[in-house]
Amino acid sequence: MRADMLNSILSELNGTSADIEASAVISTDGLIMASQLPQSLDEDRVGAMSAAMLSLGDRTAQELARGELDQVLVKGGDGYVLMAHAGPEAVVTVLAKTNAKLGLIFLDVKRAAESIEKLI
Repeated sequence: MRADMLNSILSELNGTSADIEASAVISTDGLIMASQLPQSLDEDRVGAMSAAMLSLGDRTAQELARGELDQVLVKGGDGYVLMAHAGPEAVVTVLAKTNAKLGLIFLDVKRAAESIEKLI
C-alpha cells in the first residue's frame, strides 16, 4: 500500500516536467522504497550511490558550517542527478535532462519530498 502511494507521488513528480527522466525514493541506508527508473539502471546501485552522496553532502555541509543540507546536485555531460532529503529516513533522487529548467525541478522535488515525508 505504501509503495503504491510512493509510486503515485513519483509518477506525479515525473509528470510535472518533460525534463525529468526518472525518480526514486530511497531509504537513507540505500534501499529502494519506490522507483520510476528505466530498465537500464540497476536499482541497487542507484540506491547505494544516492544514500552515499546525500550522507557525504550532510557531512560536508556540517563540517564547512553551511547549515543543514538542502540538496545535492551532480551535473554530468548527459544531464543532472538531484538528491534531496524526504524526512530523516528517505532520499528522493531525480534524473533530469541536460537542458532542464532546474528552478522548477527543485520546487517540484521539494514538494514531492514533503509529501513523501508525511507518508513515511
